Amino acid sequence: MEIFNESIVQKEKFRNAANKLLNNCFIVKRKEDTRNDYIFILQYRTYFEEYFDLLGYQLKINENSDVIGLINYNGTGRLRLKKIESIILLIIRLLYIEKRNELGLIDDVIILSESIHEKYSMLKIDSKMNIDKTSLKEAFRIFKRYNLVSPIDSDITKADARIIVYPSVLFAVSSDNINDLYDRTNKKLDSYFNGGETTYDEEIDED
Repeated sequence: MEIFNESIVQKEKFRNAANKLLNNCFIVKRKEDTRNDYIFILQYRTYFEEYFDLLGYQLKINENSDVIGLINYNGTGRLRLKKIESIILLIIRLLYIEKRNELGLIDDVIILSESIHEKYSMLKIDSKMNIDKTSLKEAFRIFKRYNLVSPIDSDITKADARIIVYPSVLFAVSSDNINDLYDRTNKKLDSYFNGGETTYDEEIDED
């Protein structure tokens, strides 16, 4: 590819951006440490598409949400979450949609840790399963790695802990319509409450 005939600096930028996609799944323009990577990938979109195609991935760019991700052609390389982690992710995604509808597209979406517990309690998903501190910390460790969220406060278990939620949360499981996504998220959560699903694994593309 012609990109490999470019300067050493360009090659390094390409390598770094490609590795971030493979290791972190999503590149988000709103996120400070991936903003330049997002711009660089758009600039060299064709080269990245060719490169990842050779590796068996499709490069997915959503310029409306400013998110870039990867999809494996064979459906392999997916992360399977525990049930409680999947529920937390669905609740975060639901809170993101609600907040974004209030704020519009300009401001960052920030939620509080207590909002997750409140939504969980309101839905009465499973009286035998609670979101304990260990589960919450582990879930956010995973979500942060995949550029879905960025905790602002160090102790995520505190009620007033603030979390930035990125639009990439919408594409952890793809959907083309935000209203449809809102409805599907509610249905998923309702199914837990009604006992319609005994297991559930959210899937996030990774290498």
